[in-house]
Amino acid sequence: MKAAKISDLKKELVLLDYDDLLDVCLRLAKFKVESKELLTYLLMKADNEVGYANELCDEIDQVLSVPGQIHKKTLRKVVRWMDKSLRFSGDKETELQVRIHFCRRIKVRKISFGKCRVSANMYATQLKKIDKAIEKVHPDLQFDYQHQMAGL
Repeated sequence: MKAAKISDLKKELVLLDYDDLLDVCLRLAKFKVESKELLTYLLMKADNEVGYANELCDEIDQVLSVPGQIHKKTLRKVVRWMDKSLRFSGDKETELQVRIHFCRRIKVRKISFGKCRVSANMYATQLKKIDKAIEKVHPDLQFDYQHQMAGL
């Protein structure tokens, strides 16, 4: 996700009432380095969680669709970026959609980990995070996500 310009953020902040502005500022204080990206999410993306999840999946596709071999550095970079972006949202359904999409792309690209235990552990960690997040969603959705996990 690209951060918006300061002028665009200012225009969005003017539209908020006092209580909403206070909530945004308190949440912003927790994230120092990513504050501009967090503010972009809160002001421009938070009201469309499905669109945000699709945007994250598209960015994962762009990185993993580069021709050639995918190295562990690339996977690490994607996982760090994905974790940061999902932390902004905090929505378990968004997290599940993005993490499952990431794991599917690894399977579709047939990225083999070979002797690289680091990459294999990264993938296993994503599966563990998916399992934890599935436990926290509605039981009807749990079945759907378990079905999506088949083959991963």
